[in-house]
Amino acid sequence: MMKREIKFKNPMPKLNKSIALDATILAAIIAGLIGVTITGGYTQFVIGLVAITTVLCVGLNVLYGLTGLVSLGQVGFFAIGAYASAILTLAGLNFWMALIASTLIAGLAGCVLALSAVRMAGPFLAMVTIAFAFIVEHGAIEWRALTGGQNGLMGFPMPELFGYMFSERDLVMLCVVLAGVALFAFRRLATSGWGMAMTSMRDAEIAASSLGYNAFAVKATGFAIAAAMAGLAGALFAPLMMFIAPSNFPLSQSILYLFAVILGGAGTVLGPLVGASVSVLLPELLADFAEYRLLIFGGLLIVVLLIAPRGIVGVIERFIPLTKRGVTATPAHEIEAGLKDYAKSDGLMVENLSIAFGGVKAVNAVSFTAKPGDVTSIIGPNGAGKTTLLNIISGFYKPTEGVVRIGDQDIAGKPTDFAARNGIARTYQATRLFENMSVIDNVIAGLPVGRFGKPFSAIASDANRNHAAGLLAFCGYHGDIDARAGDLPHVDRRLVEIARSLATKPGVLLLDEPAAGLMHADKVSLAKLLRQLADAGITVVLVEHDMEMVMGISDQILAVDAGTPIIFDTPQAVQNDPQVIAAYLGDGEMKARPRPIPFEAGDSPVIETLRLTAGYGAAPVLHSIDLKVRQGEMVALLGANGAGKSTFLTALAGLLRPVDGKIVLNNEYIHDLAPHQIVEQGLVLVPEGRQVFPELTVRENIELGAYKQPKPVSSDELEAILNRFPRLRDRINSPAGLLSGGEQQMMAIARGLVAKPKALLLDEPSLGLAPAMVEELYAILGELRDEGVTILLVDQMATMALSVADYAYVLEQGQVVAKGKASELRKDERLIAAYLGGSEQGDKKPKQETHENA
Repeated sequence: MMKREIKFKNPMPKLNKSIALDATILAAIIAGLIGVTITGGYTQFVIGLVAITTVLCVGLNVLYGLTGLVSLGQVGFFAIGAYASAILTLAGLNFWMALIASTLIAGLAGCVLALSAVRMAGPFLAMVTIAFAFIVEHGAIEWRALTGGQNGLMGFPMPELFGYMFSERDLVMLCVVLAGVALFAFRRLATSGWGMAMTSMRDAEIAASSLGYNAFAVKATGFAIAAAMAGLAGALFAPLMMFIAPSNFPLSQSILYLFAVILGGAGTVLGPLVGASVSVLLPELLADFAEYRLLIFGGLLIVVLLIAPRGIVGVIERFIPLTKRGVTATPAHEIEAGLKDYAKSDGLMVENLSIAFGGVKAVNAVSFTAKPGDVTSIIGPNGAGKTTLLNIISGFYKPTEGVVRIGDQDIAGKPTDFAARNGIARTYQATRLFENMSVIDNVIAGLPVGRFGKPFSAIASDANRNHAAGLLAFCGYHGDIDARAGDLPHVDRRLVEIARSLATKPGVLLLDEPAAGLMHADKVSLAKLLRQLADAGITVVLVEHDMEMVMGISDQILAVDAGTPIIFDTPQAVQNDPQVIAAYLGDGEMKARPRPIPFEAGDSPVIETLRLTAGYGAAPVLHSIDLKVRQGEMVALLGANGAGKSTFLTALAGLLRPVDGKIVLNNEYIHDLAPHQIVEQGLVLVPEGRQVFPELTVRENIELGAYKQPKPVSSDELEAILNRFPRLRDRINSPAGLLSGGEQQMMAIARGLVAKPKALLLDEPSLGLAPAMVEELYAILGELRDEGVTILLVDQMATMALSVADYAYVLEQGQVVAKGKASELRKDERLIAAYLGGSEQGDKKPKQETHENA
């Protein structure tokens, strides 16, 4: 889709953002001071309230706008600052000392609350802060000896400086100046390493941790700053009001502060000023409707969120042309020389590594050594434990036993940020960029390796920008470095993520399926890049399902199955290993139920795809797939991980809109229908991973399958289901989350059957199941097949799937490379090639067999 370019007849001159913001803040301070000078009485007081609210909202903007944490308890810190200032000044302490002490006391209270609060997220964090606000409010009521209770405190002395006693006008001027200083400080903080850490944590906490940022430290810092700023605002509020009581600090005030930040523009420099102005001045303009204040604010907030989700300032900034800073990318040879300088580790040594989840060993006694300068790949079928192994190495999981050593440092069980600071960098299956940051800022975020640096020193210096641009170019990114990362196409997201990982100066680079979703040319470029990184001395550890890439660039390969290592050897040795072949295709020892009589297919297919193309973003995963499933037939769709099997089922079920082509169900086109409409038409998906509703009972889970049917599940239908799946009978009233994996899979299939499907789609039904359970499950699938249920089956256990299927298709890189009768395809060399590499994509065409009488 082409983007429309808006042109102006008289374009505004482009502005430098930092200079423009500083000039605007200075102008706001001058305007405020002039306003105080030329006004008096109540208007002067209102200006002071705007300034004090701005100070508080600047702190909340750090917490919510930068760090992404929602606090509804800021009025509690505001009250602490006000009471601390009042009590201290009444006790004879100098105002200025009381101002500093109140700020520190509120900040300390924020640190204490952060110890528990920041470990929570979403509504739990909000509830904790609400409880804190209630505690402060009721503490002020009950602690009469200190706070005066409901009677409050009054008679605070005005500030004095060098013998000069401040008037109310002078105090308001002080508030205006401090509000301006707070805005200046926020601008500098937001562009510093501190701000980078906070925004990184807001956009993608996992990715930020893997760059070396300590999540607790970042969040606690944001919480402490917000609390201290609220305390400072409270310390100014007390002498301005000359009287404070618990009624000045209701919980609703916290909601209004958050409203002000969102309305003005969360994360923007001027947002707190605009939001504070609206939240203070609007009630004054609507004084006759004071009882409807919250109602009006709520309606206004809804309107702003719908029309301008980035707030008032965010919308205005979109229409102000800004200059782009120039950049001179560091040359490729200097980047490569830098890689060699910091890639001086002794490699990665993993010894006897194990981890168990609920008694199941996901990784079992894995040992290998990845050498500097080598590409070490880890392969295995779905559920083999590959990503779990990377998660242990990079610190996301703590192993039950074993050693992970980089150099002389054992990092097993240490947190992610510790691993990152000791030379471990990684990428993810689904890219984890900082969506709301620019491309170049994503890379710059990795340069400090978790260190905050100076709080008011810009991290995006010319040197850092040049180096980040050089890393991007080295990795093959040639797009706009100032583009929003969340708007990038898939291939560019991969390249930016790798560049960001390299910015941390790693000795070991872990890559989790970097080629997933890429087109062939992009995979070739990626393979060259990984080889270049290894040749520079970095230890490259690759988890990848594209066997052509793995076999082409790897120096050594570790093959695992069900968490247990099979072989650690050269690509050729791994490719020819019988155990590896058995792990991918099945060992042939488990027996499935064959058809008692040969299957006779009808002429008209139940499911048919016509040149179906589908994918995610700009890179299609499936390319012109033609497939048929006839009435009563079981068809197996096979291929290595990442070949596009699950994507194909997702497209059939309507959960992924096809890019091109058509999907036909019983001679009716369904590719334009919504998922629930496709279920109504009779095409039912049993998804990978079962997707049960754990809190509902087994009975309720099964009955949900009939949601789109005219009648609920009858007792006879339920009895038939329990006869087919006898394991579920004794657990029919138990929560589904307590079932074993095999029982959950049976329940998921039962849920699909009560929908009375015209065709049933099964995605990886054997995934993660023990052999005995797999045989029991496949016996049931054989019964369904013999009873005439039309089934399209995707399963990693190719041999088992072929033993029950009538016909099969083999996918490789989103294309059909082989098809035919299941009994014949079991002996086809192209099947092994599709799983373990060796086929030449595009050179070999599928057998030209007609799908007649299969």
